[in-house]
Amino acid sequence: MTRLVHLSDLHFGKDRVDLIQPLLTALDLLRPDHVAISGDLTQRARRREYESARRFIDKIAAPVLCIPGNHDIPIHRPFTRFLWPFRHYRSHISRDLTPTVETPEMVMVGLNTVDRFRWQAGRLSASRLRRACSAMGAAPAHKLRVLVAHHPLEHPEGVSKKPIPGAAEALERLIGCGADLILSGHLHLWHAGEFAHRAGDRDQRNAIQLHAGTSLSSRVRGQPNDFNVIDISERSVAVARQSFNEESGSFETTETRQFNRASDISRS
Repeated sequence: MTRLVHLSDLHFGKDRVDLIQPLLTALDLLRPDHVAISGDLTQRARRREYESARRFIDKIAAPVLCIPGNHDIPIHRPFTRFLWPFRHYRSHISRDLTPTVETPEMVMVGLNTVDRFRWQAGRLSASRLRRACSAMGAAPAHKLRVLVAHHPLEHPEGVSKKPIPGAAEALERLIGCGADLILSGHLHLWHAGEFAHRAGDRDQRNAIQLHAGTSLSSRVRGQPNDFNVIDISERSVAVARQSFNEESGSFETTETRQFNRASDISRS
C-alpha cells in the first residue's frame, strides 16, 4: 500500500501559526510515503513567505512533490510577475514546476496551471497537457495515475467561480491519457467524487477528483482547515479528510470515501 498525504493552500504570510505544529505532528503520526502540495504555498510570493514555506517542507519526513499556485507568483509586482514569475519559487522550493514521482503502486505527475497574465483563472497550455499525458502514459498499466494541479478542472455545485479556461477539454484529454485521481486546491473547500459530467455514463472511463481545502490559511471560507490522507492499494483508493478541531487542537478524521480502482464510489 502507498500512503499519500495531500496538502494545499498553505498561504504562508496569511497562515495560522498555531496550526503549523499540529499539522507536522499529524504528518509524523500518519507516516505517509509521499506528500503532495497542490499550490499556494505563499500569500504574496514574498521572499520571507517562501522562507517560511521552505522551513515547513524541510520538517516533513516524507518526500514532497510540490507545484505552484497562482499566489506563488507576485500579483503586487507586475514587472517581476511578467519577467520572472517563478523566481522565488525556483530558488526556495524547486526548479521543477512539473515534477513526477513513481512508486510501485502509482505515478504522480505535477501539472503547472499558473499563468502570469491570467493570475486568478490560470492556464492549461497544449505543451503542459502534452507533458502530463506523456508522463502518465509512460507508466505501467497497473499503476494508479495521480495528477496534481492547483486549479480544479471541475467545480462542485454552489461554487461561483468559473473553472480554469479550457477545463472541460483538458479533462477529457487527461482522463483519456490515463488520469485516475486528480488532486487540486484553490477553492479552499473540500470535495471528493467522480467528475460529475461523466458520472452518469458507465460506458465512459471516469476519474476521481479530490479537492483539499486550506491546510494552514486563516481564510477558511466557512470550512475547517484540512488535508487529505489517501491510501492506495491494488484494488482501492481510500480517502480520509483530516480537519482541524479547535477544541482538541489537533487534526482529526471527519469524512471518508472509498473508491475502487475502476473509480466507482461508495460513501462511509
